[in-house]
Amino acid sequence: MSIGGGSSKVLQKVKPYVYMVLLQFGYAGMYVIAAATLKNGMNHYVLVVYRNSTAFAVIAPFALWFERKTRPKITPVIFLKIVALGILEPVLDQNFFYMGTKLTNASFAAALFNMLPAITFVMAIILRIEKLKIRRRHSQAKVIGTAVTVAGALLMILYKGPIVEFIWSKGRAHHGAAAAAAASGSMNWFKGTLMLLVSCVCWSSFFIVQSNTLETFPAELSLTSLICAVGAFLSAIVALIMERGSAKPWIVGWDMRLFTAVYSGIVCSGVAYFVQGIVMKERGPVFVTAFNPLCMIITALMGSIALAEEITLGRILGALIIVIGLYSLVWGKSNDHLSSSFGNGHLSSSFDNGAKKGLGSSELPIAASNGIKAVIKIPLTNNP
Repeated sequence: MSIGGGSSKVLQKVKPYVYMVLLQFGYAGMYVIAAATLKNGMNHYVLVVYRNSTAFAVIAPFALWFERKTRPKITPVIFLKIVALGILEPVLDQNFFYMGTKLTNASFAAALFNMLPAITFVMAIILRIEKLKIRRRHSQAKVIGTAVTVAGALLMILYKGPIVEFIWSKGRAHHGAAAAAAASGSMNWFKGTLMLLVSCVCWSSFFIVQSNTLETFPAELSLTSLICAVGAFLSAIVALIMERGSAKPWIVGWDMRLFTAVYSGIVCSGVAYFVQGIVMKERGPVFVTAFNPLCMIITALMGSIALAEEITLGRILGALIIVIGLYSLVWGKSNDHLSSSFGNGHLSSSFDNGAKKGLGSSELPIAASNGIKAVIKIPLTNNP
């Protein structure tokens, strides 16, 4: 009995780690297959429509069943917020992300998206959702982490450096990549980088609006389903306008294009939401965020092997600097929460409980996927 009980406890402790590692592989797969599909000619407007339609079809049944008794009434204000969320995430974020990835590559996009916590932190400061006490070490860590993260991103953008060879890439002909770099490494690469940065800003805005919406509509599954439905509808309108009613981009067979839409919708907008929610309830959002750099590493390796993407010294150095800044920022945020929880006479159990009790805990987004994401709330309170 004791052996069985010990094994059960070990499995319970290991389970969150296994979930998050597998989830990072799922995210990395989305980055790689999306980059490959887009470069092979799939229309990104159509991909967004199919992705969100698939996500809605997967999530809606769970929302209807599990939240049938607890779902609040949708007021006009909540409806407008849902429309705003549908515009920010599926329409703007995903389209800019796919366009930026097409003009750059999967590993660069995955690395650059580690800036999300820093961007969200800056936006929260501007909107006065987040307060800084600059004399405190935790606040200093947040500021320094944000600055270091931005510096790492700028290094990735401005400096490429020599190509780093791996075992599987030694002796590989680089003439195709060199030709692509000559065409896209200047203007196209710059445009792609700007699009990815716009995508980051839209995603950060999405987290802040979603956090506010959940205060009055605390039904996560239903909200996600509605965002996917509104996003699919609005994205379809955008796609029809941009493609001028042409039917050709909408035709997909049993090929990579259909697989990309289904995979990104189910894995990165459906399964990921549930898994992240389970892990966050047990370990908190800081634990989830800590695995983001793993996705970047997996994406870089998969992109190098499957897509023959070149990894340069500048991108490696920039990615390492971003990771250092990210952990500094996350450390400052986690200690903010602990200080707030202990200061109010409570142990730190979960961010949601803290917010409900007025503990003033603030939270960061998960920078791992570019789908409908599990939100990490930034409460709109006056507490530090």
